[in-house]
Amino acid sequence: MTATPTFERLDWPVTTERLTLRPAETADLPAVFAIRSRTEVAEWMPNQPTTYDDWLMRLGPTGFERMVVIEREGAVIGDLYLHVEDGWAQAEVKESAHRSQAEIGWCLSPDHQGKGYVTEATSELVRICFEDLGVRRLVANAFADNAPSLRVMERLGMVCEGRFRAESLHRDHGWIDGTTYALLRDDWTG
Repeated sequence: MTATPTFERLDWPVTTERLTLRPAETADLPAVFAIRSRTEVAEWMPNQPTTYDDWLMRLGPTGFERMVVIEREGAVIGDLYLHVEDGWAQAEVKESAHRSQAEIGWCLSPDHQGKGYVTEATSELVRICFEDLGVRRLVANAFADNAPSLRVMERLGMVCEGRFRAESLHRDHGWIDGTTYALLRDDWTG
C-alpha cells in the first residue's frame, strides 16, 4: 500500500519530544490491531475487531490511507486518524473550499495511557494540519460519555460545537449522546 496525496505532501517521519509519527505501513497493522481489539479500547471505537482478517476487511484501503501510527522508542503504541476533505461551499466559491478541513481521531494502547502521549501526538497532528496542509478547520467526534477523548479535545483548544441527544447507537450502551468538537486555524494558539 502506498501513501495518500495528503501524506505525500509531508516530510515523514515527524518527531515530537517523545514520539515519532508517520503514515502506517502494512507491517504496522498487527500492532494496531492488537491495540484496537482490546476491550477497553474497542468500547469507544467505531467497531470491535474480533479477528485480524475481519478488522482488515472493515479497515479497508480508505482507513489504512488515513492512519498515522504513533511510535515510542520504535514500538507502535497507537494511531491517529486524519481525513482531509473539502469544506461545504456554494458552487461559485467551491474551489476555495478544496481540502480546507480535516477530521482527526486517536487511539492509544492502555499500556501507555496517562502519560500525555495522546495530547503530544494530537498537538503535532493539529500543527501538521494547520501549518503543513493549510487546513482551516479541524473536527473531532466522540460519544459524549467518552470523557478521556473529550479531555483531549479540550486540551487541544477545540470547542464543543454540538452535543446531539441520543444520536449515537453504542453496541453496549444503546442510544447515547454524541459530540462534535472543532478548532479553527484562526483560534489555534499552537
